[in-house]
Amino acid sequence: MSTDTDNESSSNSCKAPDSDGEVAEDIAIVAFERKMDTAEDIVDGIGDRYESIDILEYHGDVFEEYWGEYDCFIGLMASGIAMRKTAHLLDDKWDDPAICVVDEELTWAIPITGGHHGANQVADDLASMGAVPAMTTASEAADKQGVEKQAKALDAHVVNGDSTVATNLAVLDDELGPIERLDGPKAVLVDDDVTVLKRNKDDGVVLGTGSVAGADVEQFHAAWEQALDEADLDRGDVEFVATGTRKADEDGMLAAAEEWGLGVVAFEKETLEEFEGPTPSRSKELIGWPGIAEASAIAAGREHDLLAEKTRYDEAVTVAIGR
Repeated sequence: MSTDTDNESSSNSCKAPDSDGEVAEDIAIVAFERKMDTAEDIVDGIGDRYESIDILEYHGDVFEEYWGEYDCFIGLMASGIAMRKTAHLLDDKWDDPAICVVDEELTWAIPITGGHHGANQVADDLASMGAVPAMTTASEAADKQGVEKQAKALDAHVVNGDSTVATNLAVLDDELGPIERLDGPKAVLVDDDVTVLKRNKDDGVVLGTGSVAGADVEQFHAAWEQALDEADLDRGDVEFVATGTRKADEDGMLAAAEEWGLGVVAFEKETLEEFEGPTPSRSKELIGWPGIAEASAIAAGREHDLLAEKTRYDEAVTVAIGR
């Protein structure tokens, strides 16, 4: 069973171009006949987050038959089945489709291959349906943002995939810092431990954002709109949202960013201390953190400069604009 009948590809690798395997856009749910209702529930629950999502009825060669046609398979089955049926197909993590398995009760979502290349993303999406995402990639296990996840948030893609082992180790050790930006034309010579991200679109401004705990999605929307309006900008000028790691899991901010089609990049305290903004912040006095809105906007901006100092909306959300 499939919701798309045009599955006639001779490719043996993930559909995403170049090394842009960080994002899963075309998904296939592989399910036994008795689990088709659950597969349909998944389509209804998260299908609108992808360019396409198909349902394939399981048979012994289903993964091999459709290998290379999808960015990620959701295996509605025991992990052992998915592992045995795909192990011989695996070749290169940047080209192979990702695989995430989930049980029929939607209790666990387990990325088993391609965690940084779509499976973690799908597991996170399944969490919205009640599943617990069982992340085993080191950066996610340590609650840190690896370079592949940063690439997705920046609407960029990794050019030299082999470098990410070293740079993600630097993420774990809090040694990576903000991604450096270069405007061309330039020729850049890098070592094997330097990850190169290529932009998918033109530069924009950055919304440095802090908030009180529990601020809701509408408060973030209103705060961003107010800050942009005062700077004579609009949504189309925004490249992404920047914040501190202590605010990276704010549901209202994440939902607001998703509705605006923006990624979120989170910086460690040590990085924000290097880019502290000009406006005094009570958070430094109370908890030792610099003001998140200005510091994250400066750290994330290509010029490490403020276009607009922080403003506060509804005593809940603080926004600064970086460039």
